[in-house]
Amino acid sequence: MKKIITTICAMLLTAGASAQMMSGGFRLDNRSMYYGLRMGFTSAHIGGDFDTDAKTGLNLGAVVGLRCSPYVPMFLESGIYYTERGGKEGVPGINAGEHASLKYNLSYLEIPVLMKYGIEVADQFAVLPYVGPTFAFGVGGQTKESSPISSRKFDSFDSDRFNRFDVGIKLGCGLEWNMIYAELGYQWGITNISDFPDDTDAFNRTFYMNIGINF
Repeated sequence: MKKIITTICAMLLTAGASAQMMSGGFRLDNRSMYYGLRMGFTSAHIGGDFDTDAKTGLNLGAVVGLRCSPYVPMFLESGIYYTERGGKEGVPGINAGEHASLKYNLSYLEIPVLMKYGIEVADQFAVLPYVGPTFAFGVGGQTKESSPISSRKFDSFDSDRFNRFDVGIKLGCGLEWNMIYAELGYQWGITNISDFPDDTDAFNRTFYMNIGINF
């Protein structure tokens, strides 16, 4: 994993250093389409009846954006992300002094559909707030149960655990300078992902931070 992150960082820095100076990769004046790469991290927890503590994960993606109007700097952006969500919690043991910890690792492929509005606040610098729905499908992840005397692992998307399909809403803001892009955002899951037999509710809640480049 460290090698993958190092390679992606090197690619982003090399592309940014060789990029022609411009007023943002979005070119708020006349550009109709852009492409981008994203890399960052997530700080996720599971809300609802679970209400877990947060855990960190990886966020990787590629996007494409299309300008919606020649008169208004409004962009429709979509793409595909690999994103890690989940949460962790402590569980009291049967005997006094005993406790177990549960770590829910949920990995998704996510497709966002975002509306972005470009604001050129200075030469070669743009601010881009955005909002829109996301559609995700679970592709892997393990639930790890650890206690002082044992440790077990389960597939997080086994029957009677978590559903694979998730729909959410993203709200965030991006900053772009000379094709270099950074963003902060939050994802609210609106689909109950719990498949547990006790009728519990579970919703993904994810803070994320990305860096990248727009072409």
